Amino acid sequence: MAISVETFFLNPQFQGTLQSQIQQMIAEGILSGRFRRGERLPSTRKLASHLGISRITVTLAYTELLANDYLSSRGRSGYYVSENAPVPPSFKPVQRREDRVDWTRAIGRHYSGGNTHEKPHDWAQYKYPFIYGQTDPTLFDHANWRLCALQALGQKDFSSLTTDYYDQDDPRLVEFIARNTLPRRGILARPEEILITLGAQNALWLAAQVLLTQRRTAAIEDPCYHALHDILSQSRCHLAPVPVDRDGLPPDAIPPEADVVFTTPSHQCPTTATMPMSRRHELLRKARELDALIVEDDYEFEMSFRDAPSPALKSLDTDGRVIYVGSFSKSIFPGLRLGYLVGSEAFIREARALRGSVLRHPPGHIQRTAAYFLSLGHYDALIRRIREALRERSEVMREALDHHQMEVVGQGVHGGSSFWMRADDGVDTEKLALHLRAQGVLIEPGRVFFNGTNRPRNYYRLAYSSIPVRRIPDGVARIANALKASDEWM
Repeated sequence: MAISVETFFLNPQFQGTLQSQIQQMIAEGILSGRFRRGERLPSTRKLASHLGISRITVTLAYTELLANDYLSSRGRSGYYVSENAPVPPSFKPVQRREDRVDWTRAIGRHYSGGNTHEKPHDWAQYKYPFIYGQTDPTLFDHANWRLCALQALGQKDFSSLTTDYYDQDDPRLVEFIARNTLPRRGILARPEEILITLGAQNALWLAAQVLLTQRRTAAIEDPCYHALHDILSQSRCHLAPVPVDRDGLPPDAIPPEADVVFTTPSHQCPTTATMPMSRRHELLRKARELDALIVEDDYEFEMSFRDAPSPALKSLDTDGRVIYVGSFSKSIFPGLRLGYLVGSEAFIREARALRGSVLRHPPGHIQRTAAYFLSLGHYDALIRRIREALRERSEVMREALDHHQMEVVGQGVHGGSSFWMRADDGVDTEKLALHLRAQGVLIEPGRVFFNGTNRPRNYYRLAYSSIPVRRIPDGVARIANALKASDEWM
């Protein structure tokens, strides 16, 4: 029996080569049971003509499937589904049974229902996406990232691709962080003091798990990164929210019972406040006085396009009490999920053991690809391109906000990628966000960033990292017009 050529069609959204798309179509047909053993495929000439592509492309795809034993060749009669091809399992659908487990009692700890802020998965389809932390495809260096990924797949890097490092990391990536990334922040560290993580959020989780117990107290900024609040709540430690001001976390407001202080001095999340040098020294003195540790999330330091960023808090630390959190996910692309912890060897040893027991290590191929991307200079070029784009967008955004007399309560001293905004008292920005979404405008309501039960609802964040500069004025105008009808959002 022959498989009809009409079964095949090209997907214009497919990410990959035509050859790989043909291979995938045939493999999926076999694995799903649509194509059965012994069935003849269309000839390479016929399939190429049907799809409107080169015959050699189809021939190469068939040859690859032949090598993998998905297809077999029979002299001059053509290609067939191999007798050794995988066979989909044959089973009868299981009748759905009633769930008799009382999950309200069976679940010992709850992790859902926290301060999550969900962005629409199709955010890129919106015309005015003022949302934070997404990649602008017009800025990302996809070609060089792909080349680095291919290089990391090469024979000489086979061990980095396939080896189980257990609790270790790619030495090339660790070396680059130690010799290039950290010195730019004034930090000197040995490889034993560096741990690769699955992004900054994973780094914060590891730090919380190692440093905190139910009897210890964590001082956090208010407002703060909403995921950090959830991480600390799940650790069951005592929480001590400290309201921030225009310079970030005020050291004098840290309670005396604090054991660990979590702070974002470069660009406070979400207000974008930058902690001045004098306050950084005050914070270190306060921590020494309390014998407390500090976890520094060096949030958005790469996005400093106005002035050079201030030295990291870690670089000023002479006691070894600062634990530094860095990330490549914001500067390269968020789906990368690569970050790092820097701290005293005793701390890193425990964090490494915890990471090893949970996920062993981040994928070796991803680490090696990132190492190539960084060491070959592509990362620095990408950062320069992003900074220039953010500078232009920030200026256009500020001009539009001033034009509409919208209240800005936070803008990074050195740069950044967002504005922290405040609407009139009584305005519910979550209701406002739903209204604006229908107009193609995405904003981030600010309630999730605050602590406590009576959290203000009239704050919101406007990011400009993902919106084209030409759309900013019109997008801001739509927000301003919606705010004028604020009676609807009370």
